[in-house]
Parts: sequence; C-alpha cells; structure tokens
Amino acid sequence: MELNETDVKILRGLLEDARFSSRQIAKTIGVSVGTVLSRIKKMEEDGLLKGYTAILDHEKLGFQLTVIIEITVSKGRLIETENEIAKIPNVCGVYDVTGLTDAIIIAKFKNRKDLGAFTKKLLALPYIEHTNTHVVLSTVKENFHLL
Repeated sequence: MELNETDVKILRGLLEDARFSSRQIAKTIGVSVGTVLSRIKKMEEDGLLKGYTAILDHEKLGFQLTVIIEITVSKGRLIETENEIAKIPNVCGVYDVTGLTDAIIIAKFKNRKDLGAFTKKLLALPYIEHTNTHVVLSTVKENFHLL
C-alpha cells in the first residue's frame, strides 16, 4: 500500500494515542471524519494496521531485566526453533539475522532467577547449538514508532 501525506498524518495521530477518535484526528489534520474512517479501514484491510494496543512501562510491572540473546541453530531447523521460542511469554521479539549468529531474541524478565530458567529452557531445545546473552544495563530508547 502506498501511503500519502494524509495516511501518514492519520498514522501519526494513532501512534500518539490510539484512543483518539476519528473526529479528533480529522480535526487535527484538517480532513473530514469520513476520510479518516475510510483511510483507517483501508489500512486495516491491507494489513498495515494490525491492531491497537496500550504501551506499558515494563519496569513498573516488575520486569527489571531486558536481554538480547544471540542464538545459533542447527542447519535446517531455524524456522521451527524460532517459532517455538516465539511462543514463550517473556519473549518480545524474534529476528532472523545475518552475521555470526542465526537469530536474535529480545526478552524481559522480573529477576535473574527467571532469566536463568529461560536460558536453561532455551539450551534444552533440541536444535539450539549456542547462545550468547547480553543484559541491558540501561534503555536509552525503546520505541518502534517510525513515523
């Protein structure tokens, strides 16, 4: 889907606060409510808008540790291993990557004990050959709003 300037403005409004009504967005960007509604519906149908959610403060929820884990997987088993890892509740992201490792996992944990149990669970998966875990010391920016 090719986005025009109006689409981008609508998306920015939703990213600012997904609770904004179509009327509020329309007023802010200077178009009709019907335009906003039809553009949002089109973006939903095209799969550009996948859903609406709240942004949580994970630390206030008790998730004190963020980790980035590099994994190396046996040949031919990467996709099934990544799909298995993606099912684990603490996992926020699973990425195929280039370089010395096969995939990167981003996960959050309440404490070292939970991280340790997760690491042992990962290493027990049949096709994991190697992991390298990085513990995040401080978060400078964590935001996937690209518009």
